[in-house]
Amino acid sequence: MILIGENLNVMVKAIGQAMKERKPKPIQDLAVAEVEAGVDYIDINLGPARKGGEELMEWMVKIVQEVVDLPLYLDTTNVKAIEAGLKVYKNKQGKAVTNSIMCRPERMEAQIPLVTKYDAGMVALLWGPEGMPRDAAERGALTADILQRATEAGVAGEDIWVDPIITPVNVQQNQLLECNQFMSELDMIAEVLAPGCKSTCGLSNVSNGAPPHLRPILNQTYVMILEKSGMKSCIVDAFDKDLHEIARGKSPEITALVHQVVDGEDLDIENLSKEAQDYVKTVKVLLGHSLYTDSWLEL
Repeated sequence: MILIGENLNVMVKAIGQAMKERKPKPIQDLAVAEVEAGVDYIDINLGPARKGGEELMEWMVKIVQEVVDLPLYLDTTNVKAIEAGLKVYKNKQGKAVTNSIMCRPERMEAQIPLVTKYDAGMVALLWGPEGMPRDAAERGALTADILQRATEAGVAGEDIWVDPIITPVNVQQNQLLECNQFMSELDMIAEVLAPGCKSTCGLSNVSNGAPPHLRPILNQTYVMILEKSGMKSCIVDAFDKDLHEIARGKSPEITALVHQVVDGEDLDIENLSKEAQDYVKTVKVLLGHSLYTDSWLEL
């Protein structure tokens, strides 16, 4: 599993303040720490960045690339800021990735040409003209549209990362099932329209709104479910060591257990360790077998 560090985010208080005051040290220290934690990409998330976004993204790309060589995800809804970052980006260990391009005509028309102009990658975010896709079928239709547009513009399949949109389990539990279903079909769509296309997602969205102590097990369990469904990469908390171990295939017993539950095998949960029981209970919540409640591990 390819890991993209999510921590260089304007919503993180210290980082947002450093961005505002143009103080490079906290930002550079965090970027270095993410590299040391073992991520493969670093996401620079400016949020909407409506005011001064172009100058801020240019500054961020420059100061981060002063201290790290990993490729960057450039994350903002400000199209001009994305281009400002792409202009100054130096390809040291891989292309920059535009995060993200919505499946809306005006967004695709404005942003896909930037991908080819600057020889970048792109995240194809499956957010269509009507907003969040309702089911796996709608995700498939949006994917076909944006992949066709991108490849016709000259974007190589291996430079496209499809994001099916992960939703919080405590708000839209059924949407996770639709996402899982779509993931099982994505390779077939990509093989026809954009061979080599990869997938990605904001993993931490699944636990957004859950109590802080429950977020890690939700994220860790869901990455195992997504991996089984074919997900190739995730934007993650760079400092969740257990998540890293799981994503790198270093927790095979727990991963096998989670996959058994996904496959519908009937497990004797009483004979499992407390840790294993917690993962089994969490899979069932994420698959919709149990209703979400903040006390699901206690039931």
